[in-house]
Amino acid sequence: MPVKTCLLMGILAATLSCSRSSYVQFSGYAQGGTWSVKANLAGVKTKPAEIQKGIEAILEEIDTTLSGYNKASQLSRFNAGESVEPSPMFREVLEAAINFWKETDGALDCAAGPLFDIWGFGFKTDSLPSDDLVRRTLASCGMARLVCLETGTICSEKTDICSQIMAKKGTNQPTLNFNAIAQGYSCDKVAQYLYGIGVKDMLVDIGEIFCDGVNPAGKPWRVGIDRPKDGNNTPGAEIDGIWESDGGPHGIVTSGNYRKFYIRDGVKYSHTIDPRTGYPVQHKLLSATIVAPTAMEADAYATACMVEGFEAARDFILSCDGLEGCLIRETPGQPGNDGIWTSPGFRTGKR
Repeated sequence: MPVKTCLLMGILAATLSCSRSSYVQFSGYAQGGTWSVKANLAGVKTKPAEIQKGIEAILEEIDTTLSGYNKASQLSRFNAGESVEPSPMFREVLEAAINFWKETDGALDCAAGPLFDIWGFGFKTDSLPSDDLVRRTLASCGMARLVCLETGTICSEKTDICSQIMAKKGTNQPTLNFNAIAQGYSCDKVAQYLYGIGVKDMLVDIGEIFCDGVNPAGKPWRVGIDRPKDGNNTPGAEIDGIWESDGGPHGIVTSGNYRKFYIRDGVKYSHTIDPRTGYPVQHKLLSATIVAPTAMEADAYATACMVEGFEAARDFILSCDGLEGCLIRETPGQPGNDGIWTSPGFRTGKR
């Protein structure tokens, strides 16, 4: 899975410098981009080399299970129609995807991958599909069309059964694409591993971010929110704000329409596709930053907010316990990033 460039956030380098010897940085390449982990190993008995291997093993398992770009992964084989006995990881992510689909009223639909393909933002490079192609593709997509093989029951009616017994792609089942939640899930799995070996202070960055505890300076982790301006392709180069942790466990993810898009005949087509209509969104919301208990939740809800637009995203954030957000929209009559809204509990740090 490639790094979703719209979801990368600049981390403040000065804050993250490893000034204490107990903090160790791990890094590597996975999911089409680089990853890094900063962890306080004070009191941890596991050697750094073993920790590096442990993290790499987790990311390798995720690649061979959930990647749509790895043709040998369980996901790719499922989508190709092969008989696949899903692993616990596959089942876990599928069940989460179904729950997110329900919670967001279909704004996040991991069974809508072909829509991204025809618009050039998925596993293929087509673009500007005809209205007829959009209609035909939309008719073959959606979580509501996932069928439980043993019962023939639609997932939306028997979600608990479907997530447990699905074993292969049926004739009428849509393909799956977990890109909207897989990187957040990756952060959470690595964090679980670190907790398991005794790490309390950490920042996991795999395109999305999970953090807990304090940074090497003994202060809360701080994350820059990239300015959602077309052409701002370098995380941290231009920022519109800073989120500061309260020292607890948090996933923080930004989704936006300023890094992955194309323009045809003066019209901007972004990678944010509304899975309910089949078309790229055209509203004025430029980016959504979500802070949630887990990185997968933050990942999912940031994407859903970008589908819904400013007003609906704001209302959704305010209605959810444990969720905070920062929405940046283009203000009518004032082109640029002038409309910044934050929820009451969103912790804004000083620059």
